[in-house]
Amino acid sequence: MVLTLYDFLDVASKEGNRAPFTSNDIKKMVLHTVTLDYGEVTDVTPDIKLTFYNAGHILGSAIVHLHIGDGLHNIVYTGDLKYANTRLLSKAHTRFPRAETLIIESTYGNKRQPKRKIAELRLIELISKTIARGGKVLIPVLAVGRAQEIILVVSEAIQRHELPQVPVYIDGMIDEVTAIHLTYPEYLAPSLRKAILYGENPFTAEYIVKVESQQMREDIIASREPAIIIATSGMLNGGPSVEYFKHLAGDEKNTLIFVSYQVKGTLGRRVLETGTGGSIMLVSPDGKLETIRIRMHVEAIEGFSGHSDIDQLIAFLRDMEPKPQRIILNHGEPDAILKFKKRIEHECRPGGKLEGAPFCSNAPGRGVYTPSILDSIDLV
Repeated sequence: MVLTLYDFLDVASKEGNRAPFTSNDIKKMVLHTVTLDYGEVTDVTPDIKLTFYNAGHILGSAIVHLHIGDGLHNIVYTGDLKYANTRLLSKAHTRFPRAETLIIESTYGNKRQPKRKIAELRLIELISKTIARGGKVLIPVLAVGRAQEIILVVSEAIQRHELPQVPVYIDGMIDEVTAIHLTYPEYLAPSLRKAILYGENPFTAEYIVKVESQQMREDIIASREPAIIIATSGMLNGGPSVEYFKHLAGDEKNTLIFVSYQVKGTLGRRVLETGTGGSIMLVSPDGKLETIRIRMHVEAIEGFSGHSDIDQLIAFLRDMEPKPQRIILNHGEPDAILKFKKRIEHECRPGGKLEGAPFCSNAPGRGVYTPSILDSIDLV
């Protein structure tokens, strides 16, 4: 949390924007922060008890369980949720003491993602082809979670000789975030935890190299040797990935691989929509416009998201115990929320995966609710 907040201040400063808080505010916030282990019950008011459970999204992400009053009402709030095992983390927790209301995210409530294994194979294939033609691979990543997943995929592929052993350069905040992961191996997936504690740490392999200076970055760009560059930020909206892109874009031997969703308005989205063979305008550090011709291959791979897709969300509802009486859908585009609601209702039918669940009932106070109708519903 502290690391990402300081990074926000750094990015805001470089972009000439005024941040809504200062470094002193961050220090003050830390003094008022209480950390909790998963499963630790804590009183937050005289009549509300709070418990965190693993959400599977990123390191330390938590599903919130609220025990209200004498326990007559219990709320489970998923936050960002991943109900599938990944290389980095175990899937979200599904067993709770009691649950009358569930608030669940709907980010991918309207779509299926490719299976993680298919996404990994596609990534390895694109890297292999690029290295074979003597090019460099640039993978812009989110520093927390996505970067570590990609490092693990690439590291295992090299160890299995599915990829040649070329330098894997790590640039941006990735190394610091990875160090935090290594400090808390008990929160990681069992197989990864075992490798870190008793075997070969995949994050510290000899071919993984931290970029420590601007000169080193320039040397990597100037080198004619194949390499894999994993750099922040994941949407090319700041960080060293933008510098690499500017210098590597003009060479058709190179490949840019997006492994994160590219939000509208970001440079990453513009590059993805423009594609190989197009041109985009960028503002240089001295304020001048410059044209970047994209000759490098531009690819996007879905399947690495830290959010659950529609099938995983339904599986979470199927496996959750006890089943809630009502579900509130949030954190999704309106279309995603509505399609998720329809899918739940479909699975509530006889023979469906959710048949017989309390929230499938049309009785007062039960059912599936969306933000647009909450104001008119008496939930309790």
